[in-house]
Amino acid sequence: MKTNKRINFLKLFALSHLTDVQKSHLSYAVRKDIESREITRLYNKQFRRWLKLKRRRAGITLSIRPKGTKNKEQEKEMLEWIGNVLGEPIPESVSYEDYLKDGVVLCNLINKIAPGSVKKIQTKGSNFQLMENIQRFQAAIKKYGVPEEEIFQTADLFERRNIAQVTLCLYALARITQKHPEYTGPALGPKMADANKREFTEDQLRASEGHLNLQMGFNKGASQSGLGSFGNSRHM
Repeated sequence: MKTNKRINFLKLFALSHLTDVQKSHLSYAVRKDIESREITRLYNKQFRRWLKLKRRRAGITLSIRPKGTKNKEQEKEMLEWIGNVLGEPIPESVSYEDYLKDGVVLCNLINKIAPGSVKKIQTKGSNFQLMENIQRFQAAIKKYGVPEEEIFQTADLFERRNIAQVTLCLYALARITQKHPEYTGPALGPKMADANKREFTEDQLRASEGHLNLQMGFNKGASQSGLGSFGNSRHM
């Protein structure tokens, strides 16, 4: 929801310097291109300073996670898992972030785990269209059960703002697959603990109540009658 608000706000700003006559002469494709170029500037340092003031006035919040540290071993392990799930080799000539950047691999990944999760995948197009792939993936894994706080933001991947968070999110996805018995693909990480739910019979519950009453001193008429001085005033 916050992402949609930011994008809509940027769309308005992208065309705010044009007159109505100029806007009427712009084709749909040109308008979309202008909007997409403005959206890619979202995390630009100079633009963020201006946006910080504007979002206060507009009541728009912009949450930014602290940047994590890239872990090459985790990235390698994640690529191997993705390749095993998809059943295809990972190209060695492409870096980890470039392999995931356009969101196509991510959409194919969640569709392999939970078929039909992403209906439409943009294999090519403008930056804005490719960012939609990432947003569809984010919505799909949230529905699948990945906690919202573990899902990376679009710019974390597309602008390489926080690749470590992308990796942590994918580890969370791999972990959540263990909660879905219909998933029979490759596993990643330690097995999650099962809930230890215990059921007691009525006889066992009644026995436990008797034991509790005995401990509290109420069993079989137990009282404080033997303490004759209890509650009386002290005579000097």
